[in-house]
Amino acid sequence: MAADDAIPVNDRVDEDAPNIGFLELLIPLAQYKWRLLLVPVAVAAMALGMTYLQSPIFTAKTTLLPPRQQSSVNAVLGSLGGLASLAGGAAVKGPGDQYAAMLGSQTIADKLVDQFDLLQVYDEQYRFRARKRLADNSKIGLDKKDGLITIEVNDTSPQRAADMANAYIDRLREMTSTLSVTEAQERRQFYERELATARQGLARSQSELASSGISEATLRAEPRAAAEALSMARSELAVTEVQLRVAARTLADGTPEVQQLLAKAGALRAQLSRLEQKQPKDESNYIDKYRDFKYQEGLVEVFSKQYELARLDEQRDGAVIQVIDHATVPEWKSAPKRINIAAITGLVTAMLLATWLIGRHLWRLSLRDPAVAAKAATLRATLRGDVS
Repeated sequence: MAADDAIPVNDRVDEDAPNIGFLELLIPLAQYKWRLLLVPVAVAAMALGMTYLQSPIFTAKTTLLPPRQQSSVNAVLGSLGGLASLAGGAAVKGPGDQYAAMLGSQTIADKLVDQFDLLQVYDEQYRFRARKRLADNSKIGLDKKDGLITIEVNDTSPQRAADMANAYIDRLREMTSTLSVTEAQERRQFYERELATARQGLARSQSELASSGISEATLRAEPRAAAEALSMARSELAVTEVQLRVAARTLADGTPEVQQLLAKAGALRAQLSRLEQKQPKDESNYIDKYRDFKYQEGLVEVFSKQYELARLDEQRDGAVIQVIDHATVPEWKSAPKRINIAAITGLVTAMLLATWLIGRHLWRLSLRDPAVAAKAATLRATLRGDVS
């Protein structure tokens, strides 16, 4: 048996097979070095020339500090006064996400489309396409670390880019002035109604007390301290019940704030019951009228304080959009970046050309194998349709 016959066919070394190594891959690159250099340069030059046909893009930027509003929990804690220290005021996340979403709303986009006639500027027939172009040309970002909102607007006109960036803030102010962004407006309206009702009750009780014909001697003889204690207890109970209704709008029944208010209301009812049992009866009904007068007087005082606090909160929420940096007219274009475009285009062209040269060289090396050459011939014949 011959020596060659003892070696399996798959284990034989094809002496004619090409030895492909790193130097082999450098051969086509060296052969076509001038082509590999000149072609990318030519393509990069053409890309650079095409950038001069594009309209320059200018970017205007403005930065604002969104309002720091109270959450529903803090609003209720603020209305509780001394109980807030018992409930514990937790830090509340800022409203930056909400205001960033408002800046990207369709309402603001439509106002900008009308203000700057973007249908004509963008050469669009439909408003939804103009809004889409505006969204593509605008970048609204929120920095989670410092809470600042950044607005960037791209446009072919530097003046229009700056005006549009500043217009975003103007439209945001208009929206926040018409929408109830926080609970302050609702609380102010609620306490305003309660205060008006309490004032009417105070005027009625004062008129009834004056019509009773009480003399100074009777006033001095009347157990004023006990009557005032009873009136203040009734006033505090009424205020607590109002605060409980306010809290029920935004908090669940099982929350600590609601439970504390319920406990306080129960304690006040028990105290009021004890005080009423100790009060003497007067046939002239003066004591009852005096109690009602002091009760209404206490309600007016407490509701006046709550109303002023809510009114101050509402004014503060509507006037704290602070602009850190107003958008100014950009002095230099932001796009197209001609050098970057030419460099990237030349680099990509060089990589594609080098890959093609190496691939073609490897293909030619593989055709030296008769089996591969036969398969390649069959493939070409098949593609031409010569093989049936």
